[in-house]
Amino acid sequence: MTGKNRRNGLAGYLARLGPGLITGAADDDPSGIGTYSIAGAQFGFTCLWTAWFSFPLMAAVQLICARVGMVSGRGLSSLLRERFGPRVLWPVCTLLALANVFNIGADLAAMAASSAMVTGIPAQFFTPFYAGVMLLLMAYASYRRISRIFKWMTLVLFAYIIDAFLARPDWHAVLQATLLPHLPLTGSSIATFVALMGTTISPYLFFWQANQQVEEDVAHGKTTLAQRQGATEQEKSDSRLDVLTGAFYSNLIMYFIILTTGATLNLHGQTHIATTSQAAEALRPLAGKGAYLIFTLGIIGTGMLSIPVLAGSTAYAIAEAARWRDSLKYPPRKAPHFYLFLAAAFLIGLALNYAGFGVVNMLFWSAVINGVLAAPLIVLIVLMASDPVIMGKHVNSLGLRVLGWTAAGVMSVASVAMFCTLGA
Repeated sequence: MTGKNRRNGLAGYLARLGPGLITGAADDDPSGIGTYSIAGAQFGFTCLWTAWFSFPLMAAVQLICARVGMVSGRGLSSLLRERFGPRVLWPVCTLLALANVFNIGADLAAMAASSAMVTGIPAQFFTPFYAGVMLLLMAYASYRRISRIFKWMTLVLFAYIIDAFLARPDWHAVLQATLLPHLPLTGSSIATFVALMGTTISPYLFFWQANQQVEEDVAHGKTTLAQRQGATEQEKSDSRLDVLTGAFYSNLIMYFIILTTGATLNLHGQTHIATTSQAAEALRPLAGKGAYLIFTLGIIGTGMLSIPVLAGSTAYAIAEAARWRDSLKYPPRKAPHFYLFLAAAFLIGLALNYAGFGVVNMLFWSAVINGVLAAPLIVLIVLMASDPVIMGKHVNSLGLRVLGWTAAGVMSVASVAMFCTLGA
């Protein structure tokens, strides 16, 4: 088999997947799973259409971030400082860090609750255990090894597709809800829509995507800024395939989690979920023990994938904004400030587990926070990606600009509507 044939075959396709796939899969973190479960439990199949609606918007924003990182050779924080100055940069980084550590706390809580449910060991044991394991992995494993581990961990999400079929839904009702968008104009439904969009089009993924494109270049020997700047047509094509695959995978899993909980919890009147344990336990008599175990173990697996992305994006944003050395390829002694903020993100998220918040409430409202923060950040990213000074001849295409502005507009309108209806 020739090299060209291998490249065009399944093995070649899989080899071209990397940062985009990992970013898309990390989007379905425990916060996302909790949000999708709340949507399915409260509104049944009503929210299924949001999966295909959000797909092109998410894909466009992530592709813009990937191209910005690939073409400029730098992460978003460095470009924000150059393009808009510190008065924009530091508020963005501060809000991102706050949203991320809250999300980390929510995800750790969900993982611990799920582990306790399966093993019978108290959840308080698992939160520091998981945080410690993930921090050590990021600090002392090579970037290539981390990337490879994350890439294979994305397979855990297939569990939720299996769950949907075990739930035996009414497929006619599923098809109707998928093709005919509908959303009640109430405070709770609009907040749910904001949460769905926020957990799908999340600010931390923007920073992670751009920085991982830089890490990929460094891993391929492009160690200087001059070497990393610019992109070939093949590199842009590979990145587009990677990002589109990750975005499609992310929204596919979103669809099937809403479907599963809509076909079980909502159908049987269990519309209020207080804990992830309750959501999983409710599936046991309704969809069988297999669905219960898949749902539970899926939360643990997705947390192991997504929490390092959350902590990593925080460390990248702060370290790059402060002009510190930032890369997972360095050991902690060579990038101390980067790893200090990486550890701080884990520790603050861990501390939030002892603040008395309900797990699902933390999951849901972290998604709402991301939904509110995403819109202004998308505006800044689209402006940077349309700037010839930063992008040269690789500025945004008209299609990407339209989708980027649409994503910012939709999330802005939804956020304003949410605040108006919740305050009424």
